Amino acid sequence: MRIDIVTIFPEFFRVLDVSLLGRARTAGLLDVRAHDLRDHAHDRHRTVDDTPYGGGAGMVMKPEPWGEALDGILDEAEGAGETVPTLIVPSPAGEPFTQAIAAELAQLDHLVFACGRYEGIDQRVVDHYEERMPVRLLSLGDYVLNGGEVAAMAMIEAVGRLVPGVVGNPESLVEESHEDGLLEYPSYTKPQVWRGLEVPDVLRSGNHGAVAAWRHEQRIERTRRVRPDLLGDDDA
Repeated sequence: MRIDIVTIFPEFFRVLDVSLLGRARTAGLLDVRAHDLRDHAHDRHRTVDDTPYGGGAGMVMKPEPWGEALDGILDEAEGAGETVPTLIVPSPAGEPFTQAIAAELAQLDHLVFACGRYEGIDQRVVDHYEERMPVRLLSLGDYVLNGGEVAAMAMIEAVGRLVPGVVGNPESLVEESHEDGLLEYPSYTKPQVWRGLEVPDVLRSGNHGAVAAWRHEQRIERTRRVRPDLLGDDDA
Protein backbone atom coordinates (compact mmCIF):
# COMPACT_ATOMS: atom_id res chain seq x y z
CA MET A 1 0.00 0.00 0.00
CA ARG A 2 1.16 3.52 -0.81
CA ILE A 3 0.28 6.35 1.58
CA ASP A 4 0.96 10.00 0.73
CA ILE A 5 0.59 12.66 3.41
CA VAL A 6 0.36 16.36 2.57
CA THR A 7 1.08 18.57 5.57
CA ILE A 8 2.94 21.67 6.70
CA PHE A 9 4.70 19.49 9.28
CA PRO A 10 6.21 16.53 7.36
CA GLU A 11 8.69 15.91 10.18
CA PHE A 12 5.74 14.94 12.41
CA PHE A 13 5.51 11.63 10.58
CA ARG A 14 9.06 10.46 11.27
CA VAL A 15 7.57 8.37 14.08
CA LEU A 16 6.27 6.04 11.37
CA ASP A 17 9.84 4.75 11.04
CA VAL A 18 9.54 2.90 14.35
CA SER A 19 7.66 -0.18 15.59
CA LEU A 20 5.47 -2.37 13.36
CA LEU A 21 4.85 0.26 10.70
CA GLY A 22 8.55 1.03 10.49
CA ARG A 23 9.32 -2.64 9.87
CA ALA A 24 6.50 -2.78 7.33
CA ARG A 25 8.07 0.14 5.46
CA THR A 26 11.47 -1.55 5.48
CA ALA A 27 9.89 -4.75 4.18
CA GLY A 28 8.15 -2.89 1.37
CA LEU A 29 4.63 -3.57 2.64
CA LEU A 30 3.95 0.13 3.17
CA ASP A 31 5.27 3.01 1.08
CA VAL A 32 4.69 6.17 3.15
CA ARG A 33 5.68 9.58 1.80
CA ALA A 34 5.22 12.90 3.62
CA HIS A 35 5.04 16.01 1.42
CA ASP A 36 5.53 19.58 2.62
CA LEU A 37 2.59 21.69 1.46
CA ARG A 38 4.76 24.81 1.66
CA ASP A 39 6.84 23.49 -1.24
CA HIS A 40 3.82 24.43 -3.36
CA ALA A 41 3.54 28.00 -2.09
CA HIS A 42 5.70 30.19 -4.28
CA ASP A 43 5.76 33.56 -2.51
CA ARG A 44 8.69 34.64 -0.35
CA HIS A 45 6.96 33.62 2.88
CA ARG A 46 5.66 30.27 1.55
CA THR A 47 2.12 31.31 2.50
CA VAL A 48 -0.53 28.59 2.62
CA ASP A 49 -3.39 30.44 4.36
CA ASP A 50 -5.48 33.60 4.06
CA THR A 51 -8.43 35.34 5.74
CA PRO A 52 -11.87 33.74 5.32
CA TYR A 53 -14.48 35.15 2.96
CA GLY A 54 -17.45 36.35 4.98
CA GLY A 55 -15.28 37.29 7.94
CA GLY A 56 -14.72 35.41 11.15
CA ALA A 57 -11.83 34.31 13.30
CA GLY A 58 -8.86 32.33 12.09
CA MET A 59 -7.35 31.61 8.70
CA VAL A 60 -8.28 29.21 5.89
CA MET A 61 -5.80 27.15 3.89
CA LYS A 62 -5.52 28.40 0.32
CA PRO A 63 -6.60 26.16 -2.57
CA GLU A 64 -3.62 26.84 -4.88
CA PRO A 65 -0.94 24.99 -2.86
CA TRP A 66 -3.31 22.09 -2.26
CA GLY A 67 -4.18 21.88 -5.93
CA GLU A 68 -0.54 21.78 -6.97
CA ALA A 69 0.38 19.20 -4.31
CA LEU A 70 -2.52 16.87 -5.05
CA ASP A 71 -2.15 17.25 -8.82
CA GLY A 72 1.47 16.11 -8.48
CA ILE A 73 0.48 12.97 -6.58
CA LEU A 74 -2.34 12.17 -9.02
CA ASP A 75 -0.14 12.77 -12.07
CA GLU A 76 2.59 10.51 -10.66
CA ALA A 77 0.10 7.72 -9.94
CA GLU A 78 -1.43 8.07 -13.40
CA GLY A 79 1.97 8.09 -15.07
CA ALA A 80 2.93 4.89 -13.26
CA GLY A 81 -0.30 3.19 -14.32
CA GLU A 82 -1.47 2.93 -10.70
CA THR A 83 -5.05 2.98 -9.47
CA VAL A 84 -6.61 6.32 -8.61
CA PRO A 85 -5.91 7.04 -4.92
CA THR A 86 -8.51 7.79 -2.29
CA LEU A 87 -8.22 11.18 -0.61
CA ILE A 88 -8.72 11.19 3.17
CA VAL A 89 -9.37 14.54 4.84
CA PRO A 90 -9.28 14.32 8.66
CA SER A 91 -11.99 16.69 9.86
CA PRO A 92 -14.28 17.10 12.88
CA ALA A 93 -17.00 17.63 10.28
CA GLY A 94 -16.43 14.16 8.80
CA GLU A 95 -18.05 10.77 9.37
CA PRO A 96 -16.79 8.86 12.43
CA PHE A 97 -13.71 6.77 11.73
CA THR A 98 -14.36 3.18 12.79
CA GLN A 99 -12.66 -0.20 12.70
CA ALA A 100 -14.91 -1.12 9.78
CA ILE A 101 -13.70 1.89 7.81
CA ALA A 102 -10.09 1.03 8.70
CA ALA A 103 -10.64 -2.47 7.30
CA GLU A 104 -12.23 -1.02 4.18
CA LEU A 105 -9.35 1.37 3.56
CA ALA A 106 -6.80 -1.40 4.19
CA GLN A 107 -8.06 -3.09 1.01
CA LEU A 108 -7.04 -0.14 -1.15
CA ASP A 109 -3.72 0.33 -2.93
CA HIS A 110 -3.21 4.06 -2.44
CA LEU A 111 -4.36 6.58 0.17
CA VAL A 112 -3.64 10.31 0.31
CA PHE A 113 -4.07 12.19 3.60
CA ALA A 114 -4.69 15.94 3.44
CA CYS A 115 -3.81 17.41 6.84
CA GLY A 116 -5.58 20.71 7.28
CA ARG A 117 -4.70 23.42 9.79
CA TYR A 118 -6.22 26.66 11.08
CA GLU A 119 -9.93 26.79 10.16
CA GLY A 120 -9.50 24.05 7.58
CA ILE A 121 -8.95 23.75 3.85
CA ASP A 122 -10.84 25.85 1.30
CA GLN A 123 -13.97 23.80 0.50
CA ARG A 124 -13.29 24.06 -3.23
CA VAL A 125 -10.37 21.67 -2.83
CA VAL A 126 -12.72 18.92 -1.67
CA ASP A 127 -15.33 19.86 -4.28
CA HIS A 128 -12.78 19.76 -7.10
CA TYR A 129 -11.12 16.48 -6.18
CA GLU A 130 -14.43 14.71 -5.63
CA GLU A 131 -14.68 14.89 -9.43
CA ARG A 132 -11.31 13.19 -9.85
CA MET A 133 -10.95 10.66 -7.03
CA PRO A 134 -12.85 9.16 -4.10
CA VAL A 135 -12.82 11.59 -1.15
CA ARG A 136 -13.61 10.73 2.49
CA LEU A 137 -13.90 13.25 5.33
CA LEU A 138 -13.22 11.29 8.51
CA SER A 139 -13.36 12.29 12.17
CA LEU A 140 -11.66 10.64 15.14
CA GLY A 141 -14.40 11.84 17.48
CA ASP A 142 -16.52 14.70 18.71
CA TYR A 143 -13.67 17.05 19.52
CA VAL A 144 -11.37 19.45 17.69
CA LEU A 145 -7.60 19.13 17.24
CA ASN A 146 -5.15 21.82 16.14
CA GLY A 147 -4.63 20.08 12.81
CA GLY A 148 -5.10 16.89 10.85
CA GLU A 149 -1.70 15.36 11.63
CA VAL A 150 -2.62 13.56 14.86
CA ALA A 151 -5.81 12.21 13.30
CA ALA A 152 -3.97 11.11 10.17
CA MET A 153 -1.37 9.32 12.28
CA ALA A 154 -4.06 7.41 14.17
CA MET A 155 -5.83 6.45 10.95
CA ILE A 156 -2.61 5.37 9.24
CA GLU A 157 -1.74 3.10 12.16
CA ALA A 158 -5.27 1.65 12.32
CA VAL A 159 -5.28 0.99 8.57
CA GLY A 160 -1.63 -0.01 8.19
CA ARG A 161 -1.73 -2.76 10.80
CA LEU A 162 -4.57 -4.41 8.84
CA VAL A 163 -2.50 -4.65 5.65
CA PRO A 164 -1.59 -8.33 5.19
CA GLY A 165 1.86 -9.11 6.57
CA VAL A 166 2.21 -6.03 8.79
CA VAL A 167 1.13 -7.81 11.98
CA GLY A 168 3.16 -11.00 12.35
CA ASN A 169 0.35 -13.15 13.75
CA PRO A 170 -2.92 -12.34 11.94
CA GLU A 171 -4.89 -14.26 14.57
CA SER A 172 -4.13 -11.45 17.02
CA LEU A 173 -6.40 -9.20 14.95
CA VAL A 174 -9.46 -11.44 15.20
CA GLU A 175 -10.70 -10.71 18.73
CA GLU A 176 -9.61 -7.10 19.10
CA SER A 177 -11.94 -4.39 20.29
CA HIS A 178 -14.49 -3.31 17.66
CA GLU A 179 -13.53 -6.10 15.25
CA ASP A 180 -17.01 -7.64 15.58
CA GLY A 181 -18.82 -4.88 17.44
CA LEU A 182 -17.61 -5.87 20.93
CA LEU A 183 -14.75 -4.63 23.08
CA GLU A 184 -11.78 -6.91 23.75
CA TYR A 185 -11.65 -9.18 26.80
CA PRO A 186 -9.11 -8.43 29.59
CA SER A 187 -5.68 -10.03 29.24
CA TYR A 188 -3.29 -11.47 31.86
CA THR A 189 0.27 -12.83 32.00
CA LYS A 190 2.72 -14.05 34.65
CA PRO A 191 3.03 -13.84 37.62
CA GLN A 192 -0.10 -15.63 38.79
CA VAL A 193 -0.48 -13.22 41.74
CA TRP A 194 0.52 -9.56 41.62
CA ARG A 195 -0.04 -7.24 44.59
CA GLY A 196 -2.75 -9.53 45.89
CA LEU A 197 -4.60 -9.71 42.58
CA GLU A 198 -4.84 -13.19 41.05
CA VAL A 199 -5.28 -14.34 37.47
CA PRO A 200 -8.79 -15.81 37.02
CA ASP A 201 -8.86 -19.57 37.63
CA VAL A 202 -10.45 -20.36 34.27
CA LEU A 203 -7.42 -19.00 32.39
CA ARG A 204 -5.18 -21.48 34.21
CA SER A 205 -7.55 -24.42 33.81
CA GLY A 206 -6.29 -25.66 30.44
CA ASN A 207 -9.94 -26.00 29.34
CA HIS A 208 -9.95 -24.19 26.01
CA GLY A 209 -13.72 -24.30 25.69
CA ALA A 210 -14.17 -22.75 29.12
CA VAL A 211 -11.57 -20.10 28.33
CA ALA A 212 -13.32 -19.18 25.07
CA ALA A 213 -16.68 -18.97 26.82
CA TRP A 214 -15.24 -16.81 29.62
CA ARG A 215 -13.59 -14.46 27.16
CA HIS A 216 -16.82 -14.06 25.20
CA GLU A 217 -18.74 -13.31 28.38
CA GLN A 218 -16.11 -10.76 29.38
CA ARG A 219 -16.36 -9.06 26.01
CA ILE A 220 -20.12 -8.70 26.33
CA GLU A 221 -19.91 -7.52 29.95
CA ARG A 222 -17.17 -4.98 29.21
CA THR A 223 -19.08 -3.67 26.21
CA ARG A 224 -22.31 -3.44 28.23
CA ARG A 225 -20.51 -1.51 30.97
CA VAL A 226 -18.30 0.79 28.87
CA ARG A 227 -20.00 1.08 25.46
CA PRO A 228 -23.65 -0.05 25.72
CA ASP A 229 -24.34 1.82 22.47
CA LEU A 230 -22.47 -0.94 20.61
CA LEU A 231 -24.80 -3.69 21.78
CA GLY A 232 -27.91 -4.70 19.86
CA ASP A 233 -31.16 -5.64 21.57
CA ASP A 234 -30.22 -9.33 21.55
CA ASP A 235 -27.00 -8.70 23.52
CA ALA A 236 -28.29 -6.02 25.86
